[in-house]
Amino acid sequence: MKRVILAVIIIPAVLFIGCDSKEDGQSTPEELLLYCGAGIRPPVDELVETFGREHGVKIALDYAGSEVLLSKIKLLRRGDLYMPGDKHYVEQAAQADMILSQRSACYWVPTILVRKGNPKEIRRLEDLLKSGIKLGLGDPEACAIGRTSKKILEKNNIKWEDIQNNLRYKSLTVNELGIQIQAQALDAVIVWDATAKYYSEHGDEIPIAIEKNIISTVDIGVLKFTKHQELAEKFVDFVTSEKGNAILKKHHYSTEPPE
Repeated sequence: MKRVILAVIIIPAVLFIGCDSKEDGQSTPEELLLYCGAGIRPPVDELVETFGREHGVKIALDYAGSEVLLSKIKLLRRGDLYMPGDKHYVEQAAQADMILSQRSACYWVPTILVRKGNPKEIRRLEDLLKSGIKLGLGDPEACAIGRTSKKILEKNNIKWEDIQNNLRYKSLTVNELGIQIQAQALDAVIVWDATAKYYSEHGDEIPIAIEKNIISTVDIGVLKFTKHQELAEKFVDFVTSEKGNAILKKHHYSTEPPE
């Protein structure tokens, strides 16, 4: 899996560097690069389109798993904004001296998504250990949902070694887990609540009790090597503004911490 992640980072990075500038060697003015967790794509696409239209700005988007993006940023040391699936990754980037500022944008609640009709009668986390369950989880070394899912299992005294007996699929992004439920290839996955809403035709959501759950805060950070700091900060202001909140809510994202 680590080799796959490395390939995901290096190959696009080489291509990206090769396309870094125009023939005259000048970079494109008024253009931002946003590294974004793949699970946040629906609202971010709309946020970027709206901001770009209002300000006459182009924002290039790089979607991938949060850990994959962090590794890419460390490798390339370029870009303007980082919006992973959990603030943990922005804090890791800050510890590596790559963040100028950061702000919370929205919150995610992990939930169990099962096949429509819940044929395996999964009602709680412990049911994921039942014999015959085909389970999918995010890879803890690649994406935010994977890291958070592992922490939730640990919080509820469910050993990773035990869960491996039913683990049939590890994903690099949260979106891949929803697709597995849509394809009826798995019985259950752990995804973000907003992600589960996109697969409501194909699966049923089984909430995790709040006292057993771990809520994720999604932060957006301005990268230290941005060449357009003022513009990057304007985008952060927009994401966290009333208009930005409305777009996030439209896509089922919570802009206030769940209680």
